[in-house]
Amino acid sequence: MTEIEGAVALVTGGQRGLGRSFVEELLRRGARKVYATARKPVASADPRVEPLELEVTDPDSIAAVADRAGEVSIVVNNAGVLYPAPLLQTEMAHVVATFETNVFGPLRIARAFAPILAANGGGALVDIHSVLSWSAGVGSYGASKAALWSITNSLRIELAPQGTQVVGVHLGFADTDMVRAFPGEKLDPADVARAVFDAVAAGESEVLVDEFSRRVKAALSGPVEGLSIRTAN
Repeated sequence: MTEIEGAVALVTGGQRGLGRSFVEELLRRGARKVYATARKPVASADPRVEPLELEVTDPDSIAAVADRAGEVSIVVNNAGVLYPAPLLQTEMAHVVATFETNVFGPLRIARAFAPILAANGGGALVDIHSVLSWSAGVGSYGASKAALWSITNSLRIELAPQGTQVVGVHLGFADTDMVRAFPGEKLDPADVARAVFDAVAAGESEVLVDEFSRRVKAALSGPVEGLSIRTAN
């Protein structure tokens, strides 16, 4: 388990959508400081929030943030992009951009902050996946989240010797700008944030935020034809 009260955290994509809710929940639980990153950060009225410019596809940008945030003990890999077109129709540039942001970006963050977490007692690395890690139907986004899930599972093993808790988070669609155009009910981002940090505080390795995610994960033992966003609903 990882102590949140008094901790210093970093949330990528921390100034909008789910990221903003993660920042707010960390502060509600007593975090001493939260670095909230964005491509174009804006100032916060809360002195406990320090905005930082970060582009997760740029190794130099990540290195600069790691140099600035050396006291961090909780890292939340939240930043992501979504191009919802089918794989055979979307531009290959969008597929590449999706993997650069959603897969290689979090891995770069993990590599940069692993020694920092070790120096600060182990801490926690939280990777935000999706129910689409397991369910086909949303093009390169789902494929990228599946790749990140695999990476997270490997990082859990690699970071265990230094005492770092690695948490993978799966959820359906939260009520954010990224997925507002998708039909169906949306999760309250505040509820997602509470579930995530309940798990961090309890020492858990995986969070299935909603019943939809639990149902889709259970379907992994069945025929692959069942692993579709259309058949899982």
